[in-house]
Amino acid sequence: MLFLLIAGVLIVIAFLLILPPLWRKQTVQNADLDQHNIVIAQQRMAELKENRRAGGISQAQYEEQLADLEQALSDDLDIKSHVSTTQGQGRWVVYVLVLGIPLLAGSLYLTLGNYQAISHSAEMAVDPDALKLAEINKMVGGLAEKMKNKPDDAQGWLMLGRSYKVLEQYSKAADAFDHAYRLLGDQVEVMLLYADALAYANEKNLAGKPTELVFKALAKEPDNMTALWLGGMAKAQQGDAATAIKLWKKLAALLPPGSDSQQEIQGLLAKIESESPQAKAQPEATQQTKVSDVAISVQVSLSPELQKSTSPGDTVFVYAQALSGPKMPLAIVRKQVSDLPLTATLNDAMAMMPNMKLSNFTNVKLLARISKSGNAISQPGDLIGVIDQVALTDKGEHKIVINGSVK
Repeated sequence: MLFLLIAGVLIVIAFLLILPPLWRKQTVQNADLDQHNIVIAQQRMAELKENRRAGGISQAQYEEQLADLEQALSDDLDIKSHVSTTQGQGRWVVYVLVLGIPLLAGSLYLTLGNYQAISHSAEMAVDPDALKLAEINKMVGGLAEKMKNKPDDAQGWLMLGRSYKVLEQYSKAADAFDHAYRLLGDQVEVMLLYADALAYANEKNLAGKPTELVFKALAKEPDNMTALWLGGMAKAQQGDAATAIKLWKKLAALLPPGSDSQQEIQGLLAKIESESPQAKAQPEATQQTKVSDVAISVQVSLSPELQKSTSPGDTVFVYAQALSGPKMPLAIVRKQVSDLPLTATLNDAMAMMPNMKLSNFTNVKLLARISKSGNAISQPGDLIGVIDQVALTDKGEHKIVINGSVK
């Protein structure tokens, strides 16, 4: 109804602008012109009479000029009268416009229009957030396609990685940052972006490549706040509370005094400091006994048919996982293909986090994986061997043969 009301008002305004000039009569204007021509003729006749009386022209000339004057006046009056009649007859256009425009507009709207397009129900049917997300995904997809044709555009890969990170597509973000890292080398910003994306893609686990990148960045910029935060997190996950506290105290000193970030770090420091004395309170011999109690011996070899698919410098990860829940390694060892076949011992000292270690579980899953990229995150194409379930009470040596690939 509101739409129809607005449309009607606009049509009326248009008629008010167009119709008055068409409707207005010209009779007054034409009468003024006729009177003006008559006055001019009278003045001209008086001049002729005065000229004849003064002897300036003969009687024959006087009669001839008088006849011309009368003819000219007659022609002028006849032309104006004709114009008035024609203009009066043009008023039929007014009726055509008044009736034709609304009928034509209405018929076109009924044929081509959709009144529901402006209804509230149609507005509510569109989810603005979903529409925005779809547009972002489309733009990021377009950028990804563009980068296939520009593999050497480092800044483009960085932009793509940041875009994927915003969309929380962390594996794709890590791949994009990997391209940028290969092109730009050990730039601090790139290394930290790459490490952060790798960690998020592996359920916030910084073990392996992310930790390596973070401490490379710290070596270059010891006061980099992002590197200090990630370095402290990596050490906390490894159970090295002392180093984590050292890094986070330095970070807290660099943050604006009283800021939310500084308060968060101080709260985290208070928590980890309150927990660390308990660990120190345990006698060292007891700790060593506990570690040996949960040790798992693993022997790893590579299937002969896959040896040609690897290089001596490729990374080998040997680790244990919980049978269910988070995939974060409970203990992990990093080696190279050149070390194969190898024997490794997994224990609580290799845990990523204090509450995620072997001694907290009865049964675990053992894995050995070869990664060409060195990423702790499992990627398609990695070579892998698995023992689906091992009891921690089994003190035998567990043999893993790397004979498959990650799909």
